[in-house]
Amino acid sequence: MVAKTSTSSIGKKVLMALSGLFLMVFLMQHLVINMLSVISADLFNQASHFMGTNPLVQFVLQPVLISGFLFHLIMGIYLEYKNNQARPVKYAFKKSSANSTWISRNMIITGIMIMMFLGLHFYDFWIPEINIKFIEGDWSGRHGESFRYWDELNHKFHDMWRVIIYCISFIFLSLHLLHGFQSSFQSSGLNNNYISYIKKFGNIFAILVPCGFIFIAIFHYLLTN
Repeated sequence: MVAKTSTSSIGKKVLMALSGLFLMVFLMQHLVINMLSVISADLFNQASHFMGTNPLVQFVLQPVLISGFLFHLIMGIYLEYKNNQARPVKYAFKKSSANSTWISRNMIITGIMIMMFLGLHFYDFWIPEINIKFIEGDWSGRHGESFRYWDELNHKFHDMWRVIIYCISFIFLSLHLLHGFQSSFQSSGLNNNYISYIKKFGNIFAILVPCGFIFIAIFHYLLTN
């Protein structure tokens, strides 16, 4: 019974890790496309229009992405709950800070902060996009003669407080990734000989990717002020 429970727990951790790695791939792809808005409005508009009207992206990859995020969130809360149940309260209070980092002990907190940010991000971009395409039926991606995507992105960052919220949210994302990246590979059973290299790459990823999004937000704010 104990062995079965242990195996089940390991399986859940592996699934949690794989969903995390999947979301990291999406995060990188999202950054690359958004970085185009800094380089060229035309390139950003073309890439956004392709992603926003491609049937494979809209009707296959997008539902998979949303499902992956929900699975990662729910499984993370579940595993944290089970870990807290299995851990003696006094031992956890006395030993947790000595045996683990603040980030590893508070992945739920950083995860919830990211989820709250995603609510704002959906309100700013995803919901209006769904409304335009599926309610109004406009798949042209245009306002008049030009594509609307760059103008919509730039307009959202006119507000200083929105930029501040975005920047703080990406700091929490960085904290979440600092532990989550290497933890995902460890849970997936990768040979420990590679852990040190993965940790270095994970640290770079966890810092540069959120910093990239912060740079984009600040760039558009400064561009219009």
